[in-house]
Amino acid sequence: MTKPIILLGGGGHAKVLIELLQCLDYPLLGLLDPHYAIGESLLGATILGDDSVLAAYDANVIELVNGIGSLPHDSGLRRKLFNAFSAKGYTFKTLRHPTAIISPSATLMAGVQVMAGVIIQASATIAENSLINSGAIIEHDCRIGRHVHIAPGAVLSGTVTVGNAVHIGTGAIIIQGITIGEGSIIGAGSVVTHDVAPQQIVYPARSPYQAINRDQP
Repeated sequence: MTKPIILLGGGGHAKVLIELLQCLDYPLLGLLDPHYAIGESLLGATILGDDSVLAAYDANVIELVNGIGSLPHDSGLRRKLFNAFSAKGYTFKTLRHPTAIISPSATLMAGVQVMAGVIIQASATIAENSLINSGAIIEHDCRIGRHVHIAPGAVLSGTVTVGNAVHIGTGAIIIQGITIGEGSIIGAGSVVTHDVAPQQIVYPARSPYQAINRDQP
């Protein structure tokens, strides 16, 4: 039986998740977001207050859903919330959209969110708190790290390895056997044909594409 759920965040990604939770008929108690008034409604979900409200809920009787989205240059709030509340004993619900096609041999760890139209093939592994967004394709034997965002329409061919906290932009294509280093950003529309070192930014539409270090001024 699914435990009652509290959603963290009230932005665009949270709206998509509210409708997914409603579609799955999961018990949503409400959401936490300081930008709304307590008792206000967002797509039928009740605003409970800010994150401090969570202290009133026993970690053993509820589950959390991370409604914070992930952008290439954000503050890492999605990752920070997952780590902070996990350390307090709360668990994050793994979500699968009913239109997603997921191999029975694939592994989805805690807090993974698989959105509409996604395909995940045999023996792929998706680590904690990663977001596989609408229409993305994860081919066989891919290894996706923690806190990764694979944006809508991205394609990862077989045996791709993606490090923690990587952002793969909309429509990007990663060919087979490639490794993407931790913390890197793959720009929307990029075609990646060789390994990317950690903390790099890959820009699309260049031949060959250009990667720069994220720490450069």
